[in-house]
Amino acid sequence: MSTKVALVTGASSGIGAASVRALIQDGWTTYATGRRAEGLNTFVAEGIPTLLLDVTDASSMAAAVAQIEATHGTVDLLVNNAGYGLNGPVEELSVADIRQQFETNVFGLVRMCQLVLPGMRRKGSGRIINVGSIGGTFTAPGAGAYHASKWAVESFTDALRFEVASFGIAVILIQPTGVY
Repeated sequence: MSTKVALVTGASSGIGAASVRALIQDGWTTYATGRRAEGLNTFVAEGIPTLLLDVTDASSMAAAVAQIEATHGTVDLLVNNAGYGLNGPVEELSVADIRQQFETNVFGLVRMCQLVLPGMRRKGSGRIINVGSIGGTFTAPGAGAYHASKWAVESFTDALRFEVASFGIAVILIQPTGVY
């Protein structure tokens, strides 16, 4: 049996860290990734593979996927977890801050999918789990930018699911509630 290989973005805390631990417990070779090395120190101390990966930096995303593919051939599972919530009235948020929200929550997620899909197609299998939010199903005052980004994740995930199913690739959206 070949090794199952997972890449988890935003693994330094919360859902990402829990995902890494669950996957390792299930026998996956799992790469914990994050923007800052210090956020991954616990994993390093435990001998869990880590990579620096910032979903707003195209070169770090490409380098992480390339390193895993060079070692294992492909990423079998991508957990697109990196993200954050921007809060404040739409009228008062800067366009730059809203762009950063979308760069992190949407465009980084999309680019990570694009980077792992060629290897998954070659293998004829794979799974992508996009971490959306229950906040992608409604909108609340004071969190319009966040909700809009999570609505976008829902739409991209739904489209991608149909686009890659015939290649043996499953695309899954999870919609957690508040995470602390």
